[in-house]
Amino acid sequence: MKHPEAPFPRPTHRRVMTVANQKGGVGKTTSTVNLAAALAMHGLRVLVIDLDPQGNASTALGVDHRSGTPSVYEVLLGEVTLADAAQTSDQSDLLFCVPATIDLAGAEIELVSMAGRESRLKEALSDEALDQLNPDYVFIDCPPSLGLLTVNAMVAAQEVLIPIQCEYYALEGLSQLLRNIELVQSHLNRALTVSTILLTMYDGRTKLADQVTSEVRHHFGDTVLKTVIPRSVKVSEAPGYGQTVLAYDPGSRGAMSYLDAAREVAFRGAEVQQ
Repeated sequence: MKHPEAPFPRPTHRRVMTVANQKGGVGKTTSTVNLAAALAMHGLRVLVIDLDPQGNASTALGVDHRSGTPSVYEVLLGEVTLADAAQTSDQSDLLFCVPATIDLAGAEIELVSMAGRESRLKEALSDEALDQLNPDYVFIDCPPSLGLLTVNAMVAAQEVLIPIQCEYYALEGLSQLLRNIELVQSHLNRALTVSTILLTMYDGRTKLADQVTSEVRHHFGDTVLKTVIPRSVKVSEAPGYGQTVLAYDPGSRGAMSYLDAAREVAFRGAEVQQ
């Protein structure tokens, strides 16, 4: 992946963003890896933490996540450092990934009995640990559930990015997610905010997609990115080839849309926070 001439602006401070939605199939991992790849393409250093035992983000970023590979599981247990587990993606030398292996599947159960179980990831993502990799952006890809791994992701982040699909049941479950975010805010991480909502799987041929879009914009205002990600075969195909859509088919509508969304994220992050 080439780094184009015009780099995106660096954020005013390192942004740690959890990508969460307990509803499966909303484009969570797809959005994580493609936003990360687009930011890296434009000169920013990006770290993706794959916190989903399925390891789909690791696959799309072309990093090894076979059992036995140093992974986020060992990072949570405090057995390896973040820098030890991070691998450089084969798609950009500015894009790093801490992979998820199948070992992570049992982590929820193991974490239950641990001291400070909700803040294991936060401890692993200390300023000192992150300074070794020095990313501008950290994206944490959550599993499609509201269990301990997702709570760890929310405690470790300052921001939540919620992908919402433009479909009939899109807003179902969203109130539950927002309630959980409020619980984390009040008990574990006061600094957490829902900073970004991304509409995915938009099908312009349906009236429904427009209804969902306007409903989400009405509810959440400027939190919703202007860019909408279209439903796209190329976006769905890319992970099967161990790639992001930006590497798989850079000229496709899906790739262009993720580039536009990443540009919005970058320019919002560069505005001085009041």
